[in-house]
Amino acid sequence: MSSTDRGFRYGRYAGGADPLAPPFDLRGALDEIGRDVMDGSSPRAAMRELLRRGTEGSRGLDDLARRVWQRRSEITRRHNLDGTLAQVRELLDRALQAERRELFPGPDDDARFREAQLDALPPDTARAVTELAEYDWRSSEAREAYQQIRDLMGQQLLEQRFEGMKQALQSTSAEDVERVQQMLADLNELLAAHARGDDDVGRRFDEFMRNHGEFFPENPRTVDELIDALAARSAAAQRMLNSMSPEQRAELSQLSQQAFGDPRLAQQLGQLDAQLQALRPGEDWQGSERFRGQDPLGLGEGAEAMSDLAELDALAEQLAQSYPGARAEDVDLDALTRQLGDEARVDARRLAELERELERQGFFERAPDGSLRLSPKALRRLGSTALSEVVDTMRGRRGERDMRRSGAAGEPSGATRPWAFGDSEPWDASRTVRNAVLRRAGSRGGRLLDVEDVEVIDTEQRSRAAVALCVDTSWSMVQDGRWVPMKRTALALHHLVSTRFRSDALELITFGRHAQRLDIAQLTGMEGVWEQGTNLHHALLLAGRHLRRNPDAAPVVLVVTDGEPTAHLDADGEAVFCYPPLPDTLALTVREIDSLARLGAAVTVAMLGDDPRVGEFVHQLARRCGGRVLDPGVDGLGAAVVGDYLRHRRRTA
Repeated sequence: MSSTDRGFRYGRYAGGADPLAPPFDLRGALDEIGRDVMDGSSPRAAMRELLRRGTEGSRGLDDLARRVWQRRSEITRRHNLDGTLAQVRELLDRALQAERRELFPGPDDDARFREAQLDALPPDTARAVTELAEYDWRSSEAREAYQQIRDLMGQQLLEQRFEGMKQALQSTSAEDVERVQQMLADLNELLAAHARGDDDVGRRFDEFMRNHGEFFPENPRTVDELIDALAARSAAAQRMLNSMSPEQRAELSQLSQQAFGDPRLAQQLGQLDAQLQALRPGEDWQGSERFRGQDPLGLGEGAEAMSDLAELDALAEQLAQSYPGARAEDVDLDALTRQLGDEARVDARRLAELERELERQGFFERAPDGSLRLSPKALRRLGSTALSEVVDTMRGRRGERDMRRSGAAGEPSGATRPWAFGDSEPWDASRTVRNAVLRRAGSRGGRLLDVEDVEVIDTEQRSRAAVALCVDTSWSMVQDGRWVPMKRTALALHHLVSTRFRSDALELITFGRHAQRLDIAQLTGMEGVWEQGTNLHHALLLAGRHLRRNPDAAPVVLVVTDGEPTAHLDADGEAVFCYPPLPDTLALTVREIDSLARLGAAVTVAMLGDDPRVGEFVHQLARRCGGRVLDPGVDGLGAAVVGDYLRHRRRTA
């Protein structure tokens, strides 16, 4: 579009990023990846899964791959490879019928002799055409039909190997045929020089393209590009021959000697095929296809169909993304457009751009072992989403509003943040006015003060808490659909502590057969494994150590579990498992609860499931240490744990 004195002039869109495309929903994409990661997928596998499913407004790689296979199946189901042989048979019948009509009224012996010659022709087409090569036709119509057979074979053999031959060879005069013969001779000499490694190959290539460039619309810039194009086409022609029956191949081989009435063409093409196969052995020269349709293809059309099938196979591999280092940008957009149209190109390009944008914005990083993992930025985004969902649940259940302040005591932390609905902290006047001035300067007007300009003074708690979140990672959590809710609960609590209660010390502890301390990235990416044992004893041991390392903080222990303790640590540090639980397991677990009670810890157990044995045990533990038992269900787990943590914060403020 350009401005003129009369207004604006609009031109055709010239490519590049679509200016009308909606912006990427990075948050939505990251949430989908995060759900898959928390469900046990690696970040790379989660990214591939997102690309396979697609996003709102863009079809995924799986849908594109399905359309590729449909297109491939359509080609093989619709067509067969009898086109050239059928055309030759039709022309031969026309020539014989015209010749017989010409001979029938003739009374001379020569006419009867010629009729006998025609009656004695072999039944197969190729041999009949060969035997008629020296026949002196009386009928001009028959002579023309026979010449059409020769021209047809020449044109088909050339179109089979040269993409632009139909456009370059407008007629089949003697001069045109000689021009093609000279091109083939020069081409074979050029390829032979390249195979020998001659120093003047570059000069020879330039000269060849000046003399014969009209036959190569792909306009290769080097001899290697020329060889690549010719080898791909020649390999497609060979695969087409491989797909025919032995009888069909034999007929075509014999008919090729009649191309343009000059056996030199078949000889030159044979030499060309041999050189290309030696220069590009990596091409598929042995493959074949099964064509089952009724629509006949000639040699040129058949080679084009085989090229399409090869291109579709390459696209299917690219779209499957099953090879090491696969990326959405590997998809050949030009090939995809040729096979499926412009809409498919747009979908594939947007998926590639989404993948690049997620990596560009730093949502992924390389771990020390070389694997891909979610970056701290991505985990903060996932934590923010998880916490927002938890807050929404809390609002719906108890009418509570979002806990925006960093501390109940309201002591300034020295930082500010954008105002959000429900905030009661005082405004930072200077930063609010500065934001309004910058906004108005950028937009050249607008209201004097907008909600988005307001910043409030951040506050923090005067007291701090040491929090141990112990989450059950035994197989039953995976089996009963509690794995992802458990992780989302940990993400929400971690995000709340790290952004609003930064002075608190949060420890994440998982317990299955053993217990271990993990950071949020490790817990988020943790995979469920088949391992029996619920070692609450070990988890409480680690929780106690965390509380003792923070003696100045209010001790809080939060436990999420769906089973009674079935494992404990022996004196040697080995895990002992037994179901039903051993008396030693229960005794050691109770001993650790008593130890936490002596530290003054506030203990809360979020019980999942409805096993009465589990319920009885956790209620006894709670009564013993003065703690609480929550029965939130899977949907309310996050709200229960985060709400209980906030309740403790208010009590210790």
